[in-house]
Amino acid sequence: MNNVIGLRCIHCGKELSAKPGLYTCPACGPRDGILDVVYDYVKIKRSVPLERVVHSKDYSLFRYLPFLPVEPSTPRPQLRVGLSPLYRAANLGEALCLNHLYVKDDGQNPTASLKDRASVIAVMKAVEEKMTTIACSSTGNAASSLAGNAAAMGLKTFIFVPGRAPQGKVAQLLIFGANVISVQGSYSDAFQLSAQAIERWGWYNRNAAVNPYLVEGKKTVALEIAEQLDWKAPDWVAVSVGDGCIISGVWKGFQDLYKVGWIDKLPKLLGVQSSGCSPLADAVQENRPWHPVEENTIADSIAVGVPRNAEKALRAVRESHGTMVAVSDEEILGAMRLLGRSSGIFGEPAGVTGLAGLRTLVKQGRIGSEERVVAIVTGNGLKDVKNAINAAGEPIKVEPSMERLVVELKKLQLP
Repeated sequence: MNNVIGLRCIHCGKELSAKPGLYTCPACGPRDGILDVVYDYVKIKRSVPLERVVHSKDYSLFRYLPFLPVEPSTPRPQLRVGLSPLYRAANLGEALCLNHLYVKDDGQNPTASLKDRASVIAVMKAVEEKMTTIACSSTGNAASSLAGNAAAMGLKTFIFVPGRAPQGKVAQLLIFGANVISVQGSYSDAFQLSAQAIERWGWYNRNAAVNPYLVEGKKTVALEIAEQLDWKAPDWVAVSVGDGCIISGVWKGFQDLYKVGWIDKLPKLLGVQSSGCSPLADAVQENRPWHPVEENTIADSIAVGVPRNAEKALRAVRESHGTMVAVSDEEILGAMRLLGRSSGIFGEPAGVTGLAGLRTLVKQGRIGSEERVVAIVTGNGLKDVKNAINAAGEPIKVEPSMERLVVELKKLQLP
């Protein structure tokens, strides 16, 4: 499997062979036995020159194939996943008093979220294991990304979403031909039901908090950031956190590059949750173990009261010497407005939560004006139009009359 040498349990440290159907450590169980994918970094360093990536004509995440857990010969969906733009956000930086601020817009992936990075790996692993049906639970983005990438590979999908999932995301699922099960309960309920169904019918498991290979897809956002910054790691990376898979993937990506000598330092990670559902941020701020919480936030994609990849996420924050914070839904809506009006980038609530937390840390003086900072926008705002209107407000409504238009525009103090 390319440069993969095995799997390692993050709980007991046991090393296992990377064989089909193995998702978690048999000794530690599905809750604690989360696995890491282990690579032969000596081999990569010896056999993969940096110039091969720099001059690659593959403008997708597969330009980093030596760092991915798939066979080079495995068929891929025709969708172009990865290599999303990294913008130098000068106007936004000025608003936040940051002189070196960048925004990574992962809402430009095929199904409009970062989750495409994990799903493209999932469907390829399913094909490698000769599976024809793949399933997951999701608050929305993982679901739509799986449905789209599976459709492109001719695979059948069963997707479990909580009843609160936004209609924009449900519409994507249905248009991609997924079998959508709307679970009238929490995300945790949807996760449990999906796990039972996967076990009963033997479907391929795309749940990122369980399947160790999917973090490997998510880590490519970090590989791209490093390349787009000319192989210089930023000082901070800010990202929203739900299950914990994205932030742990970001950390894994930068670690990969550091281990092969392509970057000379590692960034600090800022993980951000909504205060309406912040089990991990609260644990970090209060220096205690995390515990389950209710899911009460507009940021549906990170409304995860029982994060399944908590330990990997907390480990990433600790090892990077970073931190986690929680922000209110009002601060999230404010970040949507600020990002859109300063940068022309449309992020959904969960997609801009990292930016909202970055704003908090800057105000607290914990991030300096000269530090190089990257905020990852994980999903496009069209996924949740209802909350976009809540953030931006209603349009000016006027009858088809110049007289009425003048009256309305005078309210804006126009000449």
